[in-house]
Amino acid sequence: MSERVVLVGYGPVGARLVEGLLPAVREGRIDLTVVGAEPHDVYNRVLLAEYAVGRTDRDALDMSDRRVAEDVGVRFALGTTVVGIDRDLRAVRLHDGIRIPYDRLVLATGARANVPTLAGLERAQRHRSTRPADPSALDQGSAPLPRGVVALRDLADAEHVRAAVSAGQRIVVLGAGVLGMELALAAAEAGAEVVVAYHSAAPMNRTLDENGGRVLAAAASAVGVEMMHHARAESIVQRYDDHGQAWFDGLVCADGKVLAGDLLVLSCGVGARTELASLSSLATSAGVLVDASSRSWTDPNVFAIGDCAHVADPAEADADGRVPGGPSGLVGPGWRQADRLAALLSSGVDVPTPVERPGVVMLKAEGIDVVAGGAVDADPFSHAPGCHGPQVTLWADPARGAYVKLVTVEGVLTGFVSVGMPRTGAELTLLFERGSELPADRSSLLRLDAADAGMPAVGDPFAADATVCWCNGVSAGAIREAVSAGEPTVACVKSATRAGTGCGGCVGRITELLAREAVPA
Repeated sequence: MSERVVLVGYGPVGARLVEGLLPAVREGRIDLTVVGAEPHDVYNRVLLAEYAVGRTDRDALDMSDRRVAEDVGVRFALGTTVVGIDRDLRAVRLHDGIRIPYDRLVLATGARANVPTLAGLERAQRHRSTRPADPSALDQGSAPLPRGVVALRDLADAEHVRAAVSAGQRIVVLGAGVLGMELALAAAEAGAEVVVAYHSAAPMNRTLDENGGRVLAAAASAVGVEMMHHARAESIVQRYDDHGQAWFDGLVCADGKVLAGDLLVLSCGVGARTELASLSSLATSAGVLVDASSRSWTDPNVFAIGDCAHVADPAEADADGRVPGGPSGLVGPGWRQADRLAALLSSGVDVPTPVERPGVVMLKAEGIDVVAGGAVDADPFSHAPGCHGPQVTLWADPARGAYVKLVTVEGVLTGFVSVGMPRTGAELTLLFERGSELPADRSSLLRLDAADAGMPAVGDPFAADATVCWCNGVSAGAIREAVSAGEPTVACVKSATRAGTGCGGCVGRITELLAREAVPA
């Protein structure tokens, strides 16, 4: 008899699980039903900014062919909301009252954009402790965001941004994380007038140290993005059109300054969608609490993967029930969770959980090279030479937009920031990935970006075991094998290896590798 599996959520991570379960569905071992709140087929949210500024078309966002899964026997209920879970009877209840029974339930509900506590946005905030009168509004505030305010989390948001960019309007971006900066830089390049407001002293403060962020801010200003640091937003002001409808007109800061604009894009982080799990008495913290096998702490028949999953050992909870960590927020770890869970549900094989190394963050922006990884906040002057603990090496040329910070422990690179130094950044990424020691002469890394650079790198970024795609863990060797068996194109590499189908930050490296392979020996 088939085991009934219900998947709630059809984003990139949910779609990866569907793909992994197809053989078992085809063989009749699993009966799979997928429930998705959005009416669209799965698409790549990471690339929404690319679509919003006109760099790519809608088709490029598609990630899966639902018809293939339907032909195998997977049932889809898209544009449908799950409003309740009856764990005793093992059934989910949809917003229209229909109940779907399950033997195993998988939550892949993802995350929602955080709505900041600004006057004018109060009704759009979702309070976890509030149970809505209408069950279908489980995941929403009491009112939608005001007109002219978006969060760029779905296709509808992207269409609003795309219209504003096309019209050359003034866009205010609240928040200067990696996604906010990517959008701001891309929109400015596409012809929009852009201002970025952020509370910290420098952008990307969760990824870069302050000096690296300040060099990035200067580079962004040089290409036309207005950077407003220490801008504590307090409220929005609105204007009324001829039909009496209110629209965003400006962002008011604590110092009284009003940042006027036609569109406000909220880039204030995300929070896991845990309301459904909480109302079903499943353990939650920063996400749905699951073990290393993605199994709920509370119910062995319930699993969670992706941005809604908080992977932790129950022994890690303190006396007050607080649990460290939270969802990774990256698509790569979510895909690996989906792959392991597919193996577990299909054949009962509990695949060993790999140790997730700290990720490398790359800013996708034309002409501005930023890459960072690991912990980078170490004080460069807190340790004397020869002492144990983190050691820091700095090099800065702010006038030319270049900055490098290296953090090592016993010679091994544990954190780094590279701004405006593309070759050095590539080399540091490779050393960080491998947990390698840095060369004794740290300055040799800087010379990689010199105009007359001729010295070989410490490591080959295109060696067979070098990771090219971090999201999918695809090596240069695997890409070469795919090319030898197919066509030397990025599309072929994506199809054969999945490289380049996540955040898109590795497409440039794939293109460079293909170009190198095409050069005759």
